[in-house]
Amino acid sequence: MVGPTMSDEERISANARLRIGFVVLVGISAGLVSLQVDPTPLQVAGSVAAGLLVGWLLVRWLVRSYRKSNL
Repeated sequence: MVGPTMSDEERISANARLRIGFVVLVGISAGLVSLQVDPTPLQVAGSVAAGLLVGWLLVRWLVRSYRKSNL
């Protein structure tokens, strides 16, 4: 039989990087979308911050619903 290819520490690290990457992707995406309407730098920063918040909330929701479904 073949055992797991990743140790627990590697899996935790990979999950954290995936979550951070997802949050950053949503935040950057919000900033890029805001560039379509010729915003001020403050508005771009605000949209990136709002996107980061939305990304974080999405990750929390996804993790919570995954844990509920695997009980």
